[in-house]
Amino acid sequence: MSSTTGRLGPTRTIAAAVAVVMALYHLYVIVPPLDFISPSLREVFRGPPTEFFFRGGHLLFALVLTFLWFRRASPNEEDLAAMLPDERQRVLDANRNGTIVDWCLVALSVLTIVYVFWNYDYIINRIIYVDDPHWMDMVLCVVLVCLLLEATRRLMGLALPITALGFLAYAFIFAKVSPTGLVDQLYLSTEGIFGQPLAVSAAYVMIFVLFGAFMEKTGTGQLFMDFAMSLTGHTAGGPGKVSVVSSSLFGTISGSAVANVMVDGPISIPLMKRTGFPAHFAAAVEAVASTGGQIMPPIMGAAAFVMAEFLGVGYGQVVIWALIPSVLYYLACFGAVHFEAKRLGIVGVPRSELPVLTRVLAERGHLFLPVIILLTIMYAGYSSPLAALAGTLLCFPVAYLRASTRPNVTFKNFIEALIDGSRNTLAVALACACAGVIIGTVTLTGLGIVFSQWVVGLSQNTLLLALVLTMMAGIVLGMGMPTTPAYIIMVSLLVPAIIKLGVPKPAAHMFAFYFAILSAITPPVALAVYAASGLAKSDVWATGWAAMKIGAAGFIVPFMFVYEPALLMIGTWPQVIQAVITASIGILFLAAGLHGYLIGPANSTQKALLIASCFCLVNPNLLAGILPPGLAAAGADVLGLGLAGVVVLWQLATRKAAAAQAA
Repeated sequence: MSSTTGRLGPTRTIAAAVAVVMALYHLYVIVPPLDFISPSLREVFRGPPTEFFFRGGHLLFALVLTFLWFRRASPNEEDLAAMLPDERQRVLDANRNGTIVDWCLVALSVLTIVYVFWNYDYIINRIIYVDDPHWMDMVLCVVLVCLLLEATRRLMGLALPITALGFLAYAFIFAKVSPTGLVDQLYLSTEGIFGQPLAVSAAYVMIFVLFGAFMEKTGTGQLFMDFAMSLTGHTAGGPGKVSVVSSSLFGTISGSAVANVMVDGPISIPLMKRTGFPAHFAAAVEAVASTGGQIMPPIMGAAAFVMAEFLGVGYGQVVIWALIPSVLYYLACFGAVHFEAKRLGIVGVPRSELPVLTRVLAERGHLFLPVIILLTIMYAGYSSPLAALAGTLLCFPVAYLRASTRPNVTFKNFIEALIDGSRNTLAVALACACAGVIIGTVTLTGLGIVFSQWVVGLSQNTLLLALVLTMMAGIVLGMGMPTTPAYIIMVSLLVPAIIKLGVPKPAAHMFAFYFAILSAITPPVALAVYAASGLAKSDVWATGWAAMKIGAAGFIVPFMFVYEPALLMIGTWPQVIQAVITASIGILFLAAGLHGYLIGPANSTQKALLIASCFCLVNPNLLAGILPPGLAAAGADVLGLGLAGVVVLWQLATRKAAAAQAA
């Protein structure tokens, strides 16, 4: 929020005020017209306005704040140091106060959105694709698309704007869509820019991001770290396990892998290095653990809310589907840290240097209450936004209950939480609006059907090949853009193809969701790895490959729940329990094989046997063509356990022989 010189210029002050208004507005409209309040209050709390006003207002706030906060090219420290004093001051003043161009972009943003509000009756009463749009509609549509692309570029770089331009070019050049049809789709309907992704950002993402900002300002981040330290800090490789636990906890309220790294990393990475982990491994652990926060219930990343809308289910159902896969992801990460620590002989932190669990809970445990209240309200059948609103409003009162957290309850922290919540929503809001351009184009041109047919044809109706193609597309898309737009594009183009090949819809959407996330740890463009590597001062490529090894389960788990939907809790309880047990054991064997340690150091043959054991345990269809259908799954489990048993007996014999030789 502060400028480079530490002073707030007029532009930043205005931006901060707009951010506060944005946050308060969204808090206000989340309150639905409840039956138990008085009729007069019911007139005040009417819930969200109509679609165009709610989504358009959300986008207007996002555009204005982006152009006020993010300059075309903000100066970095190296450039400033090379400037003469007068030139440096001039640049700082321009950066602090904004430029004429920035203010013109703000004015155009207001014009394009207010025009929709002013002409609301005209827009909803006209017959779309039949009545020709007015020339002003066409001009302002072009202006809004340009504004949206520029704002997205400022926040997220060129990848997403270029992708959107590519789809627009396809519509004009190859699909021969008329300009009037595109204006109807993108600007004068809720099928384009003001479509479902932007609705999710306005109704769900904003309030949950505010909830995370309120929790952070009341000291919950420190609670997560101390809680994890007291639980796992004393075990083998304890600091690495602390990173896994604390990042999973904080990730549930941040929804951003990079943000998670920047909060947890400055504490966990130096601690891991100090106890003996190599710098690249320490950074990789933090990157993988932070990335998993987006798939960790109860509060997942923004794309989870989009998924709920696309599938027409409650957010609680998405949480249920994600629960077991997220546990498997973190179990593999936890196992990787443990086996690597045992291989390197790294012990935990002495208990005398760690927080005491009872003291942590006594001093800060009450900060868990807003999360508990949120979950209680959500699973009582109320809407997710209303549950998040209740949790948000409780954060500061709960922090006031104990003297240890009471200093965090200040008006300054409250205002900063509102500002941080608005700021942290901007990237998601603009990404969703920009994705709306892509979805609108895909829908209008029928490109989704064409692409699905191409994938099915290329895979020759082979599900595994179609899944691999989808995986590669998700990783490539996620390299250059946030999870939400990457997931939305995959749903538009690729998910229908794998559904056509027999994959249940929840599994198909979760598959796309996972691989849109895992790009954050996949070289060459791995944003979480870059952030963690910078903190650890490690080689980026070494960190990236280590992250892929630690997070290997993340690349396998999506295939597991496609072939075994019981891992999404789809099926009978005996099926779910059996799938969880065998998958958990298999995932740990995979971590042991990749890191070369089970109950002792593993040689190359033992590593291969452990990895083969994992694939037997996690794929119930592995022996489907060899054994009868009723015995195939059991046979694969027996084979997997048998291979691991060979390794265990081998290592026990090696240990016994080494002990006898030493004696």
